[in-house]
Formats: sequence, C-alpha cells, structure tokens
Amino acid sequence: MGNYRVCVCFSRKFKVTEAEPPTDVKEAFKKYGDGGNQMSAEQLLKFLIEVQGETQLTVADADAVVRQILQKRHPITKLARQALALDDFHHYLFSADLNPPINFKVNHDMNAPLSHYFIFTGHNSYLTGNQLTSDCSDVPIIKALKKGVRVIELDIWPNSDKDDVHVLHGRTVTTPVELIRCLKSIKEHAFSASPYPVVITLEDHLTPDLQAKVAQMLTETFGDMLFVPESDSLKECPSPEELKHRIIISTKPPKEYLEASASVCKDRRNSSQRSKDSEDDVWGSEPSSLTADQEENEKSDSDKSYEDDDDATHRGHVASAYKRLIAIHAGKPKGGLKEALKIDPDKVRRLSLSEQALEKAAESHGTEIVRFTQRNILRVYPKGTRFNSSNYKPLIGWMHGAQMVAFNMQGYGRALWLMHGMFRANGGCGYVKKPDFLLSVGPNNEVFDPKAKLPVKKTLKVKVYMGDGWHLDFKQTHFDLYSPPDFYTRVGIAGVPADEIMKKTKTKEDIWTPVWDEEFTFPLTVPELALLRIEVHEYDMSEKDDFAGQTCIPVSELKSGIHAVPLCNRKGEKYSSARLLMRFEFV
Repeated sequence: MGNYRVCVCFSRKFKVTEAEPPTDVKEAFKKYGDGGNQMSAEQLLKFLIEVQGETQLTVADADAVVRQILQKRHPITKLARQALALDDFHHYLFSADLNPPINFKVNHDMNAPLSHYFIFTGHNSYLTGNQLTSDCSDVPIIKALKKGVRVIELDIWPNSDKDDVHVLHGRTVTTPVELIRCLKSIKEHAFSASPYPVVITLEDHLTPDLQAKVAQMLTETFGDMLFVPESDSLKECPSPEELKHRIIISTKPPKEYLEASASVCKDRRNSSQRSKDSEDDVWGSEPSSLTADQEENEKSDSDKSYEDDDDATHRGHVASAYKRLIAIHAGKPKGGLKEALKIDPDKVRRLSLSEQALEKAAESHGTEIVRFTQRNILRVYPKGTRFNSSNYKPLIGWMHGAQMVAFNMQGYGRALWLMHGMFRANGGCGYVKKPDFLLSVGPNNEVFDPKAKLPVKKTLKVKVYMGDGWHLDFKQTHFDLYSPPDFYTRVGIAGVPADEIMKKTKTKEDIWTPVWDEEFTFPLTVPELALLRIEVHEYDMSEKDDFAGQTCIPVSELKSGIHAVPLCNRKGEKYSSARLLMRFEFV
C-alpha cells in the first residue's frame, strides 16, 4: 500500500496461500461424516437435505456429486474410495458450478396473464453508448437478447428520402440503422436465451405509408412467430407459456400523420439540467440516492396525450394493416393521471411514465397504480437527461407492480446490477412472477399500499466466510504493485425503503484468499422484492478503493445453507474464478 511497506512486501507479493476450510465446514464434515475422515454419498445426502434444504435429492444424486468431485480433484489417481475427504467436501461447497446460491431452472407459474410478471425490459435498445452521439446498431439488441432481455424498444423514423424506415434516437446526432436489419437480428436471436415471448415496443414517428411498409416488414420477417390478436384489442393478456416463441408488437395505434413538433424534446434542450450521474463514480451512485429530479417535467413521445383511438379517424386500409398487428395498445388518454389509470374491463392498455412521473404519481396515486398494473401494463423509462445511459432505481417501479421497468442495458453501475439481480430469478428466462400481494384484491376491494408500514415478515442471516479466485482473474499487480490485496466485502439489501441497508466486513490485509468469518442479520418487511447485494472492494489508503467484484441475488430464490457465490465485473459478466463462500439462513 504505502511506501513504508515496499521492502517488507516485495519478496512475497506473488505468494498465494490456500485458506483452510472454515470452522462451520469442518464441523459439518465431522457431524455428517460421523466423526470419521471421510464422507460417503449417504452422509453427504443427509447434509444436503438437512443443511442445504435440497429435500428432493436422492442417494443417486449424492453419489453422482461424489464421483464428479473425485474425478475433478483426483483425475489421475484411481481412488479406491468413493467418499469425500474434508478438502474434497470444502472444494464442493466452494464450487460455483456445483453449489450455486440459486437454481437456474424456470420455477414460477408461467400460465398467468403477461401483466402478472415483471419483464426484463430495455430502453433505446439500439444505442451502442450514450443517448446523444453514439451509433445505432443491431449489436446491442443482440447482446440484450442473449442476456435474456424480453422487451426491445425501437424508435422508428422516416429516412431522409421518406421512402424507408430507420431506427435512431430522434433529434440527436446518433447515426441510424435500418429497421429491417434490427428486425432480422431480433428474429435470429429472440429465443437464444429464453423461449418466452419478446415484446417490441415501437416509438413511431412515421407517415401512414411508412406504417404500412413496417406492417409488411413485420409480417414478412416474423411470419407465424408474430402474435396477431383476433380482435381489435386484447381483453386480457395471454400467458408467457401460451406465447412461447412469439413476437408481440406494442405501440400507439396509428393516427393522422403529424409532423413531429420540437416541443416533445424540451427535456433534451438544456444539458445544464444534467443530474449527477454515474459517470462520477465507476460503480454508480448507491441505489438509494438514484431518485429522479422531481422538478424536471419531461415527456417522451410515447407519453404525449392523445384522444382514445376509437375517436380518431384513420386512413382506411393503409393504417388498418399496421393497427391489426398491435397486440398491446400504448398511449395516454386525455385528462391527466386519474384518467390514465382508469381500468377498462374490455381492453388491456400499456401506459408509459418517466421515472420522475412515476415518483410524482406514487406520492398521491400509489394504490391506483398497483390496481392498474394488475391487468394493464406499465412501462417506466429513464428521464431524458440521462445522456450517458445511466439508470435509476428500479424498486419504485416494482413496488407499484410496473412490469416494464426500462433500463439502458448498454450502461453499467449499481442500478443495472439490481436489474441483473432481479432477472436472475426464475432461471433467467426474463419473466419473474409478481408476488401475490401485488396481484390480490382484499374483501373490501383494497390492494397493496406501497406506503404502508409493514411488520418484519422474515429475517435473513448471512455469513461471509471467505473469498478466492482473484489471483486467477487479475494480474498480480492489479490491486497493489508491492503487496497482496486488502479485500473487504459489502453486503446488504435493496428492496422497499424499510428494508434497504448496506453493511461491511473488516478489511483483511495482504492476502489473496481473505477469511472474514463475519455474520450479518437483515430483517425484511417485503422479502419477495428484496435483493441481496454483494460487493467486494480492495482498500486503498491513498486513493479510491478498487472494485473487485459484485453480484445481486433475489432473496426469494436464495437457497439456505453454505454456497459458493460467483462474482461479476462491473458490466455484470461473471468472472472465471472470483467467488465468495457464504451461508444463508432464514429465521
């Protein structure tokens, strides 16, 4: 760290000592191995059922685990024993592949209407970087789909000759990409990470002739994959299961073409309004400080008031071909928020609100938003001054039942880590069933009140034992030129305001394999929406602490017992080796 340690540390900077198993692991081995120095498959099974909560496993499963570990750890020596030594047992527990903290299978009911799910949603999915000058491309769309994102947003505009359709961020200097290219890439990659439906939300700035051209492109590109509703509007959303491998279009129904007015873009007019963004900090602000600037009254094109479609006159056949393909009608009826949140029993709608419009609405209309989202779709999008593609706090949307909390997937920072965390649930398929309390109606027609003070429902105890793998993922001098790193772990909860907290371990100096052995307790009032946040940093006395990994795990999916927690880089990509050994217990 400092100069005074140079001579002392120089000779040992490359030394990586392997930490021995923590006391809890030794004690578990002793208890379930009946005091011997080996653990059989039957004994391992007892441990897996009683400590790890794996009640569905059989002796055959445990036997397969034993053989897998022995083969991996002792590939050359044909071991006579078919049992684990203490080091083998510890290796198993500390393997992120063999002993992860959550399951990677779809485990939610997928037969409820689409409005009953949180959906992994992108904002301006075609941008490669910032919101003002970056290139438009199908590459970020492909990346998003491969990560399991299920809602892709495309802004569609006439090209300069007004005879074709481009995708670009309007009234900025982003370079365009052809719509047809984006549609072909969506078709090719839509279901590479998940079989469940992809929704394309269109921000439409086209003439009726070009809308007809888009209708043709959609029909020809997607064919039978395209979900076309039988009637003019959906009475209820179909389920993700019914819509497997289907593409759904959501946009405003067409109207008489109006030249887009510059007023829509007043939110981008003055860059001096720029809020303190995550550029200031490589990890981004703490999620609790990511609330929107209440003063900025910005509206996107999707949020403009317009009269309900039934009252509008269309250009006959040209508009109807396009309109027929719109499964989820978007738009905001005239008459303000109260009118916008009205529920039509015969029609499912999608409403779009900016992050700060949602915050304002939540102040006075919290329960109406929850009621609206029980059958209709609410999309929340980042405010217009997030030029550098940063993000906001997703929890306020989820607390109110918003299905589409739209994020800039090309950015990174703590808010995006929470988004990644939420959608690690349900096998990473991009659809997470909303908790029952957001969907239920009480005997007096009451719904969940996001502002209500709630009692503690569950307490999560988290023990951080140790970490390993950094010496394989980072250069020896990455953290410190002259000595091994000084790691500490931050662990806490993102969730409803009452549950949010961050705590941290002590710093372990000069060691690549730190052993903390510290326990933390988190009382949770809404465990269903809680995410366990984990970050590792390397303490630096003279400068800002270095980043050494992060992850977010949905508490509702967390397995009890001792598990290996793999860490990710700032972009949310998993490191090859860096991981923590932790214990989770619900009391």
